[in-house]
Amino acid sequence: MTTAEEKMAIQQQFKERMDEEELLNCMRCGFCLPSCPTYIESGYQESHSPRGRIALMKAVVDGVIEPDEDVERSLDLCLGCRACEPVCPSGVQYGRLLEEARDIVQQHKKHSFPARVLRSAVFKGLFPHQNRIRALTGMLGLYQRSGMQTIIRKSGMLRILPEHLAKMESILPKVPNLKQLKKRPDRLPPVGEHKKRAAFFSGCLMDTLFLDTNMATIKLLQMAGCEVVIPGLQACCGALHGHSGEKNLAVQLAKRNIQAFEKSDADYIVTNAGGCGAFLNEYDHLLKDDPDWCERAKAFTEKLRDFSSILLELDFEQKPLELPDQTVTYQDSCHLRNVMKTSAEPRRLLQSIKGIEFKEMKNADSCCGSAGIYNIVEAKMSMKILDSKMEAAKSVQAETIVTANPGCLLQMQLGIERAGLSDRVRAVHLADLLLEASAE
Repeated sequence: MTTAEEKMAIQQQFKERMDEEELLNCMRCGFCLPSCPTYIESGYQESHSPRGRIALMKAVVDGVIEPDEDVERSLDLCLGCRACEPVCPSGVQYGRLLEEARDIVQQHKKHSFPARVLRSAVFKGLFPHQNRIRALTGMLGLYQRSGMQTIIRKSGMLRILPEHLAKMESILPKVPNLKQLKKRPDRLPPVGEHKKRAAFFSGCLMDTLFLDTNMATIKLLQMAGCEVVIPGLQACCGALHGHSGEKNLAVQLAKRNIQAFEKSDADYIVTNAGGCGAFLNEYDHLLKDDPDWCERAKAFTEKLRDFSSILLELDFEQKPLELPDQTVTYQDSCHLRNVMKTSAEPRRLLQSIKGIEFKEMKNADSCCGSAGIYNIVEAKMSMKILDSKMEAAKSVQAETIVTANPGCLLQMQLGIERAGLSDRVRAVHLADLLLEASAE
């Protein structure tokens, strides 16, 4: 429970740090309401809509209400999908307001001792250190390959977990061994004509749990004519920190990444994860008040592209691409669509593959309920959203569900498992499907 002293500190910080002009930009028109998954799935509760949350923030700033547990609950329940932003006639930057509000609450709230230990372990001890993520991933790989996974599953021990967590264990990707994680070169030549130099943002979980997808992305860039460089000093993008009220740590990671990529002399900085790309794309906003870094951050974001945009720019869709007959649909990554403004490019690439029938499912642009760790900390709402998403996928009889973000990919795999469709439906990352379709 938030104490009176904590509430006073939070309220003062709201007054000092929240962008009141941005709060006032909200006209309360309601255009955002149909695009907000939590508003719909909560039974149309105003406090769980973008408009309602902005009203709560403004009320705290004005001293009309206290920043109590109800306000915090409203902020916590938001997916941060930012689907409200493209439909807002005033162009309200809701995502930035949300992150600032969450940071204020988290920095001035006294967490329990177990929560402090967990947050410190995750945000400070793990994600800023790629070697530790690799070590932890290596342990997961050992669990999978040693037979321990089979023993645990047969013993029934997973039944002590909530159902959605038990199912998550079953859909985790096969983890590469430590040797595979370490042997990749940091510079790869183009296939054929040298067209561009691309500096690849490899990420943290993408470069461990989803190493095969990273390698597929790199191969596609090479096939498109890119020399690919992978800066060795890069770090986690900081999205998890920024979305969870750890803004200072996010700033540190942003500076580290900017410095690493400045040395690459690349035409593009390329990402293949919508969530990472969106946060990288806003480094200029994150560092706007730092005179030593604001221009460097702007230069970084100006080069940032999703890999699908680069492939189209370099005419990759004109290559021979073919797959066995199948019905394919695409689930947008919220941040790729709403922040990086990339939605047509993946669809154009999919439609260039011979042998597939592309079908657009209803509300493909709405969130799947993954949202970083949202599906763990807000499981009930996440699963309601996911179940609705799977109904849409079933309605087009999709055999392959394609997405472009690791969290979305795992969430859709979880949805397939929950719906009992694992014997006839698969979920794949766009890069993996394109490589599978390539004749080279």
